[in-house]
Amino acid sequence: MEQEVQQAVNTLDNYRQYFTDYMPELTKFGLKVVAAILIFIGGRKVIQWIIYLIKASMEKASVDKGVVQFIGSLLRVCLYILLVFTIATHFGVKESSVAALLGTAGVTVGLALQGGLANIAGGVLLLTFKPFQVGDYIIIAQQNGCEGTVYKIEICYTTLISIDNKHIVIPNGTLSSSIITNVTARDLRKLEIKVGISYDADIHKAKELLEDILHNDEDTKDDKGMVVFVDELGESAVIMGLRVWVATDKYWPAKWRLNELIKESFDANGIEIPYNQLQIHVKKQKTEA
Repeated sequence: MEQEVQQAVNTLDNYRQYFTDYMPELTKFGLKVVAAILIFIGGRKVIQWIIYLIKASMEKASVDKGVVQFIGSLLRVCLYILLVFTIATHFGVKESSVAALLGTAGVTVGLALQGGLANIAGGVLLLTFKPFQVGDYIIIAQQNGCEGTVYKIEICYTTLISIDNKHIVIPNGTLSSSIITNVTARDLRKLEIKVGISYDADIHKAKELLEDILHNDEDTKDDKGMVVFVDELGESAVIMGLRVWVATDKYWPAKWRLNELIKESFDANGIEIPYNQLQIHVKKQKTEA
């Protein structure tokens, strides 16, 4: 029994001596960890402050919003890498070792994430050639149903807001290699509407009614030219058409309003908008007596 107690005391003394010998080193390491955490927290605040100042300066200089977002995203990545480098050297790691480690990691990640590098390159191309800007409404030809207002352009992705307020996130590499229709690139858009009238209706009267509607509408541009025409002699109706210039931001309200006015005007003046019709001729055969 005494032997077991003595052994326990010896073990306790060994542990006490171990902690006594290494306590300065453990304390020093703990202080370094605390300092690293404090540096990281403070560094995050500094990074946010620097990015805010740079963005504010670029916005005051009327720099394109997409460029501001892209540079802010790229700068954030670079500053965090610098912060990690600073913390690593604080722990006593040599700068050359950290640089070699970052270089090796960069090559490895680059090979593993080739699509990500393509997205970064695509973002640079988008900001260089500017097929669209933040606030433009675009349609991506290769992606069915992929259209919306450009919300932000970041280092790897561009975000669109659809008309029903959904976020559509598209890789910049995909965008840079796609056919893009920029709907709002111009101040004016040409509006075209087609409507069918009965073959029994007066074509000239219908044209006069359409012309009056166009001339009296508040959003149509008289000085840009407007035309009313017979577009097609269809199977069930004569297809009347009109083309007129309207402001881009008034396009849809103008189209909806003109459609309503055309229907009301035709109804009031006896111009029939027919349903699809099919004429059937029955031929009676003579029977032999």
